[in-house]
Amino acid sequence: MSTSSYVLPGLSGRVALVTGANHGIGAETAKLLAAQGAAVLISYLRLDDPADPGTPAAYGENRARGADDVVEAIRAAGGRAEAVEGDLADPATPARLFDAAEQAFGPVEVLINNASGWMADTFAASSIDQFGRSLQPVTLDTADRLMAVDARGPALLIAEFARRHLERGASWGRIVGLTSGGRLGFPGEVSYGAAKAAQVNYTMSAAAELGPHGVTANMVHPPVTDTGWVNDEVTTLVQNSPDLFHVAGPDEVAGVIAYLCSDAAALVTGNTIELR
Repeated sequence: MSTSSYVLPGLSGRVALVTGANHGIGAETAKLLAAQGAAVLISYLRLDDPADPGTPAAYGENRARGADDVVEAIRAAGGRAEAVEGDLADPATPARLFDAAEQAFGPVEVLINNASGWMADTFAASSIDQFGRSLQPVTLDTADRLMAVDARGPALLIAEFARRHLERGASWGRIVGLTSGGRLGFPGEVSYGAAKAAQVNYTMSAAAELGPHGVTANMVHPPVTDTGWVNDEVTTLVQNSPDLFHVAGPDEVAGVIAYLCSDAAALVTGNTIELR
């Protein structure tokens, strides 16, 4: 199988679980890991986002799709993949995903925490952000949803990964999560940024505690990445920014994630890697 022009050592024959892999960075990561010889369980949740005049329709369409196209693409290229729909806000989902992966392929050795319940909320009075997208106030519902999917979900997935890894006496494992926001939080995406910050802490703790058992754990902070949401205002911001090079494609971010899962990155752990 050759959908990649390079070979990353240590991934052939591994079993990976990639969450939120029905589109965007998750889908490209699943394809790339499969191209490197890993068997991939794709988890996803179809979302029905309300139409937003500031967000291209493609983003809502992507979040509403299933994972059949991704699975078919992997299989057509000679790889192995299965897909399971599940809501990470349900605390029973992590164990169910690991069970499904083990039944299909064997024990999970690579965990990619990519899924997000993204929504934009704010403490301010504005109902529209700088890009023309709709904002809603921070509420119990927005805070709980983002914390459940972007913080608690990854924490329980890491816990499930760790428990099974230790029980079988394994000596090799990879955990990669995705984060966003910055040192001063994430204005306009307040609960999302807070949940991602919590995920960073969970992942850094995993790096320290599971390192002696052969597990590396890192976070990737992607640049502006077009998964369907980038509009003209966002593109202009990136073009005028001294800190950003261009609007990235999901495949570019997936390349970094796959590298962190390989033996080439065996010494890279406990880091948040910021991409530009």
